[in-house]
Amino acid sequence: MGFFDFLTEEIAIDLGTANTLIIHNDKVVVDSPSIVAINRTTNKIIAVGQEANQMQGKTHENIKTIRPLKDGVIADFNASEQMISMFIKNIPSLKKRFFTPSLRMVICIPSGITEVEMRAVRESAERVNGKEVYLIHEPMAAAIGIGVDIMQPKGNMIVDIGGGTTEIAVIALSGIVCDKSVKIAGDVFTNDIIYYMRTQHNLFVGERTAERVKISIGSATEELENPPDDMSVQGRDLLTGKPKEIMISYREIHKALDKSIIRIEDSVMETLAQTPPELAADIYNTGVYLAGGGSMLRGLDKRLSQKTELPIFIAEDPLRAVVRGTGTALKNIERYKSVLVK
Repeated sequence: MGFFDFLTEEIAIDLGTANTLIIHNDKVVVDSPSIVAINRTTNKIIAVGQEANQMQGKTHENIKTIRPLKDGVIADFNASEQMISMFIKNIPSLKKRFFTPSLRMVICIPSGITEVEMRAVRESAERVNGKEVYLIHEPMAAAIGIGVDIMQPKGNMIVDIGGGTTEIAVIALSGIVCDKSVKIAGDVFTNDIIYYMRTQHNLFVGERTAERVKISIGSATEELENPPDDMSVQGRDLLTGKPKEIMISYREIHKALDKSIIRIEDSVMETLAQTPPELAADIYNTGVYLAGGGSMLRGLDKRLSQKTELPIFIAEDPLRAVVRGTGTALKNIERYKSVLVK
């Protein structure tokens, strides 16, 4: 511990395609959509997070909303940097400081990330005053956040369904033995719903409406024990051009999402097929853990359980499992040295 340690703050960031979460002093201080609204004429950022999210799909030609992260990696370097910087500035306890402290950060990255993409994340962090930047792979962080002891010589399987990617990994002895990263997750589910509405109902709906449908009545199976009520959806009629409203049920959303869920199931099966036999025996006993926002889709755990014939457990508060794990790694940097990428 040095003399200047009081000038250093520690933060853990889960930089997600859909949401960005930041932990500071063991508390989640930022939980916002990863969206930025930019003024086209001045190229200045006018809103980030929740405020920018409300503008999505409702802007005029001088304002555009962009999501700086695509499939879990930085797509727009400049916007993502400013977004991270604004989120950090909004942390309540850092607002009171006279000067910006230097930061020790642990940032979460997808397991299928390339060297170039990794460098983009690191450089973004260094530009917002990150003095010590560590990266941790998403399935690893999810496992720590769920409470799995990753140091044990025992196999655990994690399926983390986020906004841009689904990360599937088998973890043992604090390393990833085999993993698969597929670009089918929450965003694809939302697009499936938009496509279904257009083709089946001639109704054109926006991204925010489709997202709301997914959360309210999204389902992975046709038979649910306590099914949600039908939902009214408003959009534009493609034939007449008038606004119109229709009622849809969870069974229709199951039809819309079916193909994408089959691809996630197949990826889980492929990962199981690559797992060494000793670890496969462990997974048979411990089951599979689900994390990420996508795991909250009704009936998904049952469906995966039928496909794999294994017990499936959903993490408590699956949306925050990854950031919780990232925060734990930050608190015990020495202990988790082996899983962090410097």
